Amino acid sequence: GVKESHQMTIFRIIAAILHLGNLEIQAERDGETCSVSSEDEHLNHFCGLLGVELSQMQHWLCHCK
Repeated sequence: GVKESHQMTIFRIIAAILHLGNLEIQAERDGETCSVSSEDEHLNHFCGLLGVELSQMQHWLCHCK
């Protein structure tokens, strides 16, 4: 009962969440900070699926505000 256009949006969001779960986050300085490689294929897929900027997502995954 869900429109096809809505289904594709739902599938895109679910796929992005699944890719986000596969990101490799490297701990730095005794676990106080972290980093995500810009070469990580899952980060690239995540950003592509949601249409967000890779550098911004890479930054905000590791920094709280």
